[in-house]
Amino acid sequence: MSGIGKTTLAQLVYNDDRVDEHFDLRIWMFVSDHFDAVRVTKTILESVSTEKVDLDDLNLLQVCLKEKLAGKRFLLVLDDVWNKRNNDWDLLWIPLKSGKSGSKIIVTTQNSDVASSMGTVRAHNLRGLSFEDCWLLFRSQAFENRIVDVNFEAIGKEIVKRCDGLPLAVKRFGILLHPRMEEDEWKDILSRKIWDLPDDESNILQTLRLSYNHLPAHLKPCFAYCSLFPMEFEFDRDSVVLLWMAEGFLEQPKGNKKLEAVGCEYFQELVSRSFFQQSIHDTSRFIMHNLMKELAQFVYGEFCFRLEDKIKESEAFEKARHSSYIRHQREVNTRFESFSRLEYLRTFLSFDPTDGIGVSYLANKVPCDLLPRLRYLRVLSFNACRITELPDTIGNLKHLRYLDLSRTAIERLPDSISLLCNLQTLLLVECRSLTKLPEEMGNLTSLRHLHITGSRLKEMPPGMCRLKNLQTLSKFMVRRDSGWGIRDLRDMLQLKGSLLISGLQNV
Repeated sequence: MSGIGKTTLAQLVYNDDRVDEHFDLRIWMFVSDHFDAVRVTKTILESVSTEKVDLDDLNLLQVCLKEKLAGKRFLLVLDDVWNKRNNDWDLLWIPLKSGKSGSKIIVTTQNSDVASSMGTVRAHNLRGLSFEDCWLLFRSQAFENRIVDVNFEAIGKEIVKRCDGLPLAVKRFGILLHPRMEEDEWKDILSRKIWDLPDDESNILQTLRLSYNHLPAHLKPCFAYCSLFPMEFEFDRDSVVLLWMAEGFLEQPKGNKKLEAVGCEYFQELVSRSFFQQSIHDTSRFIMHNLMKELAQFVYGEFCFRLEDKIKESEAFEKARHSSYIRHQREVNTRFESFSRLEYLRTFLSFDPTDGIGVSYLANKVPCDLLPRLRYLRVLSFNACRITELPDTIGNLKHLRYLDLSRTAIERLPDSISLLCNLQTLLLVECRSLTKLPEEMGNLTSLRHLHITGSRLKEMPPGMCRLKNLQTLSKFMVRRDSGWGIRDLRDMLQLKGSLLISGLQNV
């Protein structure tokens, strides 16, 4: 990602005395986002000839460059490359092949796909610095030769922790705080978001935003949506893709490709561009860098908010479309009063706190009060909220595509759920009190994912055979009665993953 130290490391290699002795020529080329074979070739030629070149014909430029490099061992650094290998890149390589054996090319890029397309050896992926190294870097910039006051040290370490191993941010914060001698000034910087820092003294946001500006248009809302996630939240690919799908962020696929496959491609591209990073605790899960999450909050602005960010009463709510909150062990009704003003809200998500409180005790009154007002919801999650029932008004949420009631104490689902004609995902994982699904479940013909693992369902509702779009069905119970038989699975040709079938003695 931006600011991790790619260019700095390349500069250390480039300027090392041992490197200087090994190569006849050293060339540094800043490429950036616009690759032009003529411009790049001309710049390299000017570097090796140490004089201005007036040629603009690519063929003549390549002939001249080939002559300059012939028989010489060179080191070429192509810094900050954004474009994958293409025909223009292949044209650039032609004169470079005239160099002496042992010549080397170093490419720095934020995109792992670019590295794969251009590299002949495995890419060296940089990780953030350790906290100890970040603290040493911060101290060298913020305190220089001054004696470190205990109070300033405590604040400084919180700022370093916020930087999450990103050396650019550590260095810029250190420079920013160096002239500030009052403790309140340090506390003020700690409390600010990156977009509130002085532009003339900190370029952290500008550097990160450059990466965002280079994102294809279809990936920008997918990234910004993840501003809903809490800090240090670890997520898996498939869960995020289902949310994107529900929000309508995914382009319609061509041919036989599934919408979920499109979402997986989006996710992988954000991983390759370092917007998401693989968790060090679980390789199947991913995280966002703290400052990258602040960037997501910045670009989504007032369209997205997290309840724990203590939204000011004076802030305008009419533009808010997506919301999330971190569960408390015991919720009070007044905590959700702000939502009464969010008439056009599309997303209502709940998340576990980092310390893992387990279930949250939420009064049934909360969904009863909220759902009649939030008529445009597409995503609704009461995951791990110990509600025992949902109001019948949930059937009025005609736009709802994603409903997560996992780990709730729901005893029965209202029959009106069968009116949710656009519902794509229904999650009922570990609903221990749920023993029966609504009789008209077969009306949910848009349903693609039904997770009922860990529930105590005793039977499937009649008409399941109409759910021909199902891709996920974790469990199916067979009965002897007509309408509950194994034949209901016959037309579910899109099912994948695992399926547990019980009651086979009734077949």
